[in-house]
Order: sequence, then structure tokens, then C-alpha cells
Amino acid sequence: MPDPRTGPENDLNALRLLPVVLVLAILAAHFYRAGAWVAFGVTIALLPLLLIRAPWAARVLQAALAIGAVEWIRSAAALVAIRQSLGQPYARLAVILGAVALATALCALIFQWRPVRERFRIGDGDHRLP
Repeated sequence: MPDPRTGPENDLNALRLLPVVLVLAILAAHFYRAGAWVAFGVTIALLPLLLIRAPWAARVLQAALAIGAVEWIRSAAALVAIRQSLGQPYARLAVILGAVALATALCALIFQWRPVRERFRIGDGDHRLP
């Protein structure tokens, strides 16, 4: 079996994981803008996990993306409520943040894609500690 760390398949994994990097960067920017420094730091600290070829790293990233989607929904609800109370239009805001929440949630599914599962050795059985 060829080494999974070399060849064109590995190069494509960088492209496959690019949406995850972008979504985490946008989530980090959201936390930065809100002044949520701990959440910002945690989100930035998740990025190096993309370089770790272990199932636990993929699961941590999936959980973080799911939590991030919930955060976007929470933020959307709060901002819509503010806009409604001020009598301002809110539909566009709701659609945009809903799309961002959906994109964030869908990025968690990237880790179910066969080449990405192979990269993180998900379901491999060889990832147990000695």
C-alpha cells in the first residue's frame, strides 16, 4: 500500500480541507469582533489540528464546527431580535447568517469523505495506542 502522506492524493486533501480553514477563520473573526478572546484563541488553536493525522483530531474539529454552527444561529437570533426591536429590516441578515451556519455545519461533513477519512485514519483500526 502506498504511503498516504505522499502523492497527488495528499495534495488534494489540502484543497478538500480548505473550506474548513475558511470557516474556522470566519468564526475566529466573528469572535474577535465580539471581543470573545477565549473563543477566538480556541478557534485559532484548532487550525493546527488539521495537520494531525489522527481520528481524535478530526472528531475535535467536527465538534468545533458543530458548535460553531450553533454559535452562528445564536448570533443570528440575537441580531434579528435587535433589528426587529428597532424596526429595521432583518430578513437579509437572517438569510446570510443562516447560510454561514449551514456552511459551517456542512464543513463538519467533509470529514466523512473517503479521502479525508483515510487521511485522518478514521475507521482504520490502526490508531489505538500501544
